[in-house]
Amino acid sequence: MANEIEFEEWKPKINPWLASIPLMGAAFMFVLDETIANVALPYMAGSFSISRQESMWILTSYLVASGIVIPMVGWFSKVMGRKNFFMLSIAIFSFASFLCGISTSNEMMICSRILQGIGGGGLLPIAQACLLENFEPQVRGKAMAMFGLVVVIAPIIGPIIGGWLTINWSWPYIYFINIPIGIVSLFLSQKLIEDPPYARRQAGVKTDFLGFFLLFVWLVTLQVVLDKGNDLDWFGSKLITRLSIISVIALILFVISQIKNKHPLVDLSVLKDKNYFIGTFVQVVMQGVMLASMAILPQFLQSMMGYDAFLSGITMMPRGLGALIALVFCGQLANKVDNRWLVAFGLALMGAAGWILGFLNLEISSLNVEIPNFIFGLGMGFSMVPIISLSVITISNEQMTNASGLQNLLKIIGGAIGTSIVSTMISRFSQMHQYMLVGKLHPLNDIFNQKLQAYSSMFMTTVDPHTASYLGKNLLYNEMIQQSTLWAFIDSFRIYAVACIIIIPLVFLVRTFKK
Repeated sequence: MANEIEFEEWKPKINPWLASIPLMGAAFMFVLDETIANVALPYMAGSFSISRQESMWILTSYLVASGIVIPMVGWFSKVMGRKNFFMLSIAIFSFASFLCGISTSNEMMICSRILQGIGGGGLLPIAQACLLENFEPQVRGKAMAMFGLVVVIAPIIGPIIGGWLTINWSWPYIYFINIPIGIVSLFLSQKLIEDPPYARRQAGVKTDFLGFFLLFVWLVTLQVVLDKGNDLDWFGSKLITRLSIISVIALILFVISQIKNKHPLVDLSVLKDKNYFIGTFVQVVMQGVMLASMAILPQFLQSMMGYDAFLSGITMMPRGLGALIALVFCGQLANKVDNRWLVAFGLALMGAAGWILGFLNLEISSLNVEIPNFIFGLGMGFSMVPIISLSVITISNEQMTNASGLQNLLKIIGGAIGTSIVSTMISRFSQMHQYMLVGKLHPLNDIFNQKLQAYSSMFMTTVDPHTASYLGKNLLYNEMIQQSTLWAFIDSFRIYAVACIIIIPLVFLVRTFKK
């Protein structure tokens, strides 16, 4: 069924492809910094004399700060003008990157990362909104392919760049590289970006202090729960239970306040739009699967296969190549094929890649990981761009900034939840398989006796029989732990594959339009 959509008459005076350069540069910086520090955490922990667990706050503080700012993008744009706020965000992000690079303590680094998150929170939603507004509907598919290129590939190449810079230079350079990109983006933003009438500074804009407070409490407590939940045994801990209750109450009160307030911090009315609601939900699941898989696969390669940080990052490169190829095709097909089929095809590829990874073992070559990674990248490229376009196709340009901000906030939360869940899954599934396997290690099992005898005979020439038997049992126990952990990874890969498949029917509930 074809419907007609009316678009505003405003058109940018500058070529939108030129204006997209600073937009893409700023978005690239923000998304890249979500993952570039992952491989450098051990080095930063050593520099600051802290544990690896304490260094995790370097990652989470950035996400929390950006998550708080993202839904306020619409309000800041009204108060300052969207272009001015975008330029201020770039300046803050670049300066905070410099502070991160010169940090001499964990406390200074966390404060710098919070400032960096505050500056980066507005970059992605404003870039997405400007791209959707600047281009005509007929070429929005190509524009969103370019945006998808940044959103999909930047987190993938982040660990590769971070590993190379850390090994060949030092960890501060993973932050210093943002400075020249920020300076160029700031200069080009001043010259090439312009505000439409509805995105310029407005007088008499009211501030929703209650909404901001509730949003802050909700996201901070949620992040602590997600970050510390697995370490503290989730709801077996009184701290996690109390923080979870506080987080849920803050969320409920935040939603109520935004609905009843005449001048809310976030306009939740966009969630009434069917396309926007379903499209955003699909993107949240995809974001959770993508970030979770990026966390679990390097962990598998380093802990089970003996890869170092740089090699495990290199193994992720085919995912970026697959995404790049898919985005090229997607840009050409966006206006020729029903985008819903592109999204469904992409999700099916992601599910297939996850299922293939669910058959890994400890005798594989790197090719066995690179091929499903390439397929996963193809799936991300084919699904990410069309679902973004479909989700906002019924959103007016005046609502675009608010809608983009809310959508990106939910995607960040989805990524945090996905990463947290996969950490818990590895821990719990490993315990479950260990419990199942330990029941097989008894003297009545002929295979166990044969393995024990073979391993014990290896030590007979150097130690007494009793000690040899003890060492043989120790080898068997280590094998059991290794196999139970392997099965935990396998189960996790398969669950995320199923998650991609089961949301495919939702895509066809989205309406598509022809102009």
